[in-house]
Amino acid sequence: MMSDLLVRLVVLLSMVALTLIIVWVARRLVESRRQPLHAILPDEENYLPNEGRQERDFFLPSRVRILAFQSEDSPECRQLQAPVLRWIVEARGEVVSVINIDASNCPELTDRYQVMTVPTTVLLDMKGKAHAVNYGFTNAQSLLKQVDEILALDEYASIV
Repeated sequence: MMSDLLVRLVVLLSMVALTLIIVWVARRLVESRRQPLHAILPDEENYLPNEGRQERDFFLPSRVRILAFQSEDSPECRQLQAPVLRWIVEARGEVVSVINIDASNCPELTDRYQVMTVPTTVLLDMKGKAHAVNYGFTNAQSLLKQVDEILALDEYASIV
């Protein structure tokens, strides 16, 4: 009777330990994919220009650039993410620019940021360093918080 209880307890503890290990490994994998990456600029012909934006504007430095990976056939990109990105630009003005990128035409960038789904947004500082990678739809509150964090880092760096 006592040994049966002990065996059950050992099995239960083993299952709990295995579950914790799996969760830990999964979290490490997600964290490693979201670590800041150094950005490269996409080729001019591989991005989808924003409405009303001239091609030369793509290369003008902004304090925060958002690479918006999308697909022309994705309703989530057009109907959900695009309005949020327009709102972010309106809310923060010229310090933020959005660069729409057709994910199927930019394999180098999609590999670099491990884009597995669209929409995906990558937030870069003025030097091109990635500070956040958001896979899937990202709401305005989250994007605005990430933009403000980059701006705060930029302001802190200019003081120091």
